[in-house]
Amino acid sequence: MRLTRDQSAPSFSVEDIDGKEQSIHHYQGKKLLLSFYRYAGCPLCNLRVHQLGQEASQLAAQGLQMVGIFQSPAEHIREHIGQDKRPFPIIADPDHHLYALYGVQGSWLGMARAMKRMGDMSRAIKLGILPGKPEGDIHMIPADFLINEQGKILCAYYGKDIGDHLPLSDISQIISRDMLIKT
Repeated sequence: MRLTRDQSAPSFSVEDIDGKEQSIHHYQGKKLLLSFYRYAGCPLCNLRVHQLGQEASQLAAQGLQMVGIFQSPAEHIREHIGQDKRPFPIIADPDHHLYALYGVQGSWLGMARAMKRMGDMSRAIKLGILPGKPEGDIHMIPADFLINEQGKILCAYYGKDIGDHLPLSDISQIISRDMLIKT
């Protein structure tokens, strides 16, 4: 079942790939972007991680914390994303527990729609982000959840294809709008 705005973010407590505990409760009092990706060798996913890394300081200035979730095992995430390139904690979820908890699913149609992402694929390759071995559900569709300081979902964004994430400009707008509502 898909989540919607104003719902409480489902609670979880797991270790990230660095052995640190990650939970919704850890981020109480902070804004959180929880991003679900496909697998560690997915160039479109790693391009998104790269883009978020470039915007990390600006998003942090808006009070946003970020956590990523991949369906790959931790060792494959470390291999493809490395130590220095990670702008936020990453959780390995090869058993799809968090994917199920947040209603993130695969779609063969969404995979077929990715043909329009050839420009993104070219950008990834130019940055040295090369395809790796597919793992898990290759047709998994990304999703992003913006969660406020009280643990309520500000935005639940379920992608339409394998490279579709909540646009970066929308993230800033939603955070700004939420800040205005509170004042």
